[in-house]
Amino acid sequence: MVKEMKFYDLLGVKPNCTNDELKKAYRKLALKYHPDKNPNEGDKFKLISQAYEVLSNPDKRKIYDEGGEQALKEGSSGGPGGFSSPMDIFDMFFGGGGGRGRRERKGKDVVHQMSVTLEELYNGSVRKLALQKNVVCDGCEGLGGKKGAVERCPNCRGSGMQVRIQQIGPGMVQQIQSVCGECQGQGERINAKDRCKICLGKKVVRERKVLEVHVDKGMVDGQKITFNGEGDQEPGLEPGDIIIVLDEKEHPVFKRSSDNLVMRMELTLVEALCGFRKSIRTLDERDLVISALPGQVFKQGDLKSILNEGMPHYRNPFEKGRLIIQFCVEFPRQLSQDVIPQLESLLPPRPEVIVSDQAEEAVLMDFNPENEARRQREQREAYYEDEDNPQGPRGVQCATQ
Repeated sequence: MVKEMKFYDLLGVKPNCTNDELKKAYRKLALKYHPDKNPNEGDKFKLISQAYEVLSNPDKRKIYDEGGEQALKEGSSGGPGGFSSPMDIFDMFFGGGGGRGRRERKGKDVVHQMSVTLEELYNGSVRKLALQKNVVCDGCEGLGGKKGAVERCPNCRGSGMQVRIQQIGPGMVQQIQSVCGECQGQGERINAKDRCKICLGKKVVRERKVLEVHVDKGMVDGQKITFNGEGDQEPGLEPGDIIIVLDEKEHPVFKRSSDNLVMRMELTLVEALCGFRKSIRTLDERDLVISALPGQVFKQGDLKSILNEGMPHYRNPFEKGRLIIQFCVEFPRQLSQDVIPQLESLLPPRPEVIVSDQAEEAVLMDFNPENEARRQREQREAYYEDEDNPQGPRGVQCATQ
């Protein structure tokens, strides 16, 4: 049981989620709300990064589960400011950045997520991906205008930042710093008459680039494919990389587990007891036939495997994992009273149970674990909301002597 659900809800995962589920949830959301794609979603990106930083660390996750966000603040000398930079978490997760010195010599990496099917990861495929990227303008060779046209911005005096004073009360002023609107934080500008007619003084232009992405057999969800030097260009900097992150789509039949494939197979009661013959369509469009002889009994949850019918090993595709089959026996919801004597005559006799005369009759009811967990969570949240209320939870009057 956890005290708060905020961080789990931000990532869209359950409190019992695994590290792999956390990583996949963070990856999707971080790419969706990254400031480069959504400049207006900076706060959302920050919250997602903080949630992942806490839940991916076993010690911080335990503190959060037991005491919520307040316990994290009390346990950190820096309080909320003790969180890492969202961009550092993103760079660490996707392998970009590499430190401030590297970013000064190299342009920004561009990260894109590409959805792939389990069939593509099994058989391999080649996908074409069209992207927009910045390239240095050929018209001015990245100068932004004529040679010698660049001058220091008089508005910010070359600092790239503007500072203004705002009065917020009698005898009280506030200093506000913002990016210079004249030079857009560059510290220099080009007069309109001297600007390059192609890039309009921006030094770079947008260009459409089509990449051939080779998805090799056995690649995994979250694997990165890097195109070195194909990212955005900036004058005086080495071009960044384009990083493609694979996002595996859910398959209706198979689920991947390392190099194995797992599937469920439904059996009727007669098939489970008297044998069966069934066909499985593989990810490369072959048919496998499996069978069970009469007298070979299958129980609910039994596992069987087929060698060399799982996922190909990455960079060694002739070696494959196993296909694991979990059998689920479909029991009838109800039986006719007419067939019960016949079944009893065929099945082993019931074990004899001695019941005390003082025993009480109890009623069996349907039980849904998810509904019960939700009920307990709502009850717990209601209690914490009203724990400072002297009247007691939900305004119930406390008993007095």
